[in-house]
Amino acid sequence: MSQPSSSVTFGELAGTLHQETIESELLRGNPLGDPHVRPLWVYTPPGYEESTERYPSIYVIQGYTGQVAMWGNRTPFRQPFVETADQVFAGGQAPGCILVYVDAWTAYGGSQFVDSVGTGNYHSYLCDEVVPWVDAHYRTIADRESRAISGKSSGGFGAMITPMLRPDLFGALATHAGDALYEYCYLNEFAKAVRALRAYDHDILKWWKDFQGRVSFTKEEDMVLILTLGCAAAFSPDPDGTPRLPVDPRSGEIIPELWQRWLDWDPIRMVDKYADELRSLRAVWIDAGTRDEWFLDLGAEAFKDGLERVGVPSEKIAFELFPAAHGGIDYRYPQAVAWLAERLRRES
Repeated sequence: MSQPSSSVTFGELAGTLHQETIESELLRGNPLGDPHVRPLWVYTPPGYEESTERYPSIYVIQGYTGQVAMWGNRTPFRQPFVETADQVFAGGQAPGCILVYVDAWTAYGGSQFVDSVGTGNYHSYLCDEVVPWVDAHYRTIADRESRAISGKSSGGFGAMITPMLRPDLFGALATHAGDALYEYCYLNEFAKAVRALRAYDHDILKWWKDFQGRVSFTKEEDMVLILTLGCAAAFSPDPDGTPRLPVDPRSGEIIPELWQRWLDWDPIRMVDKYADELRSLRAVWIDAGTRDEWFLDLGAEAFKDGLERVGVPSEKIAFELFPAAHGGIDYRYPQAVAWLAERLRRES
C-alpha cells in the first residue's frame, strides 16, 4: 500500500511551514515494505528568519490512520491545525516555538510509535533520527527541557509513553484522548472484531487481503479490523512479524500471555514503573471528550490520577474533560501548543 502524497498548500501563514523529507536507516527494509524516505514538516514561527534566536520545539504525532498530509485537511467552518497553530504565535498568545509534524504511517495505517517486528522501529525512528535531524537543520534548543511532544488518540498514546521511555529527549507532553486504560478502550473492540471475522473464517489476514483488493472503508467492519490488526502488529506480533490477536478469533476469549503484552503498553500501567521520569516533566496537558467512543475520558482521568499518585505536582498538570466525542476535537490542539510553549525552557 503506497503512502499518500505529503504536498499540501495552506493559506497565508505568519510563520513558515517547511515540507521536508528525511531518509531513515531505521525504517529501511521494514517488515511491511513501507517507505524509508518520509515526509517531515517543520514549522518555524514568525521572526525566525530574521533572528539568530534558538527556539523550543514541540513534536506533533497523529492518531491511527493519520499521515502527515492530513494536517492539511480542511473541514467545514474550521481551519487545519497548521493554520490554527500559526495563529497562536502570530497573535502573541504564546512565545514562538518550532513545531515538528512527524509521519509514522504504515501499510496498516499506523505504528503506535513503538518499535515492533510487526511494523518497524518507529519509536527509534522518532527519537534517534527525527529529533537529531531537526536539531541539526533548525535552530532548536536541543535539550529535553525545551522539547515537548503532543498527539491525539494513538498520537496521544505516543505522547504519553515517549517521555517515559526517553526522558533524555522530551520534558513535556500533551495528550488529547490518548489510548489508555486498555480494559475499556480495547476489550469491547475485540468483541466487535471477533463478530466481524465470522465472515472471514475467523482470520483477520483473510479480511486484510479482501481490504487490500477493494475501495477501503466500504464495509462496516473495516475500521474496527484495521485498528485491531495494526495494534496487534505493534503490540503482539509473532517473532516473524505476523500480527497475533490477543483474543481467540472464534470465541473472543482473552489469550492471557498476548493480552499482557498489550497491557504492558498501557500508559496507566506504565506510570509506576516510570514514576521518576514522570516526576521530571515540566508540564503535562491531558484532555478528552466526555462522550469518547473508546472511553478515553476514563483513561485521561486515570492518567491524571496516576501522575498525582506518583508525585507529579498538580501545578504541572492541565486537565480538562469537555463535551465531545472522539472526533472533532482538533480545536484543542492549538490550546495545548500555547500552554506548552509558555512552559518550555528558553534561552536566557
